[in-house]
Amino acid sequence: MADEPDYRAQHMLRMAWMPWLYFGLSPKLEAWAEPWQAQIQAQLRAVEKVVIGPGCFVAPSAKIFAEPHREIHLGERVAIGAECFLHGPLNLAREVSVNPRVVMDGGRAGITVGEGTRIATGAKLFAFDHGMDPAAAVREQPVRSRGIRVGADVWIGAGAGVTDGVTIGDHAVVGMGAVVTRDVPDWAIVGGVPARVIGDRREADQHGQ
Repeated sequence: MADEPDYRAQHMLRMAWMPWLYFGLSPKLEAWAEPWQAQIQAQLRAVEKVVIGPGCFVAPSAKIFAEPHREIHLGERVAIGAECFLHGPLNLAREVSVNPRVVMDGGRAGITVGEGTRIATGAKLFAFDHGMDPAAAVREQPVRSRGIRVGADVWIGAGAGVTDGVTIGDHAVVGMGAVVTRDVPDWAIVGGVPARVIGDRREADQHGQ
């Protein structure tokens, strides 16, 4: 009947905003979700320079742009949440999770993200920057791009920012709202604006710190 609840549409919406749910679906839901994802990904491949590995999830509302020489590579079981903006060059290793409303722009040099890294809602990574010569207007400043490297098993917190030229080491944690302007060592916990080291994951209290 026309007034019956559209449970499938609600499941699609739920997965778009909580993309990790896609990887734990029951066989009944997998039966329609996998063809749905196959269609979304095929349409994306047809119009952008995107390589998508097996088992990925891409929310329908994600905005993904990959021109020639700005390709995007998604490894196996990568998740891209609702209303993300991704502009290549980007290389996301397997099991990377990009949650809703994340912005990633690779500039010319690109962004690479290691295996299993989690990028929380609203984080922003920009692999380019403008000059600030006082002798020229902002609109006339040259743009540079050194690239961003994010290691494996990293957690970038909600609303965090990462600027061009930064390397974030393996197993690091970037706190919510932090702005990372310099390299982050392996295992470090950083927070603040600009971000600084405030701890080490290997020494953190496993019950909440």
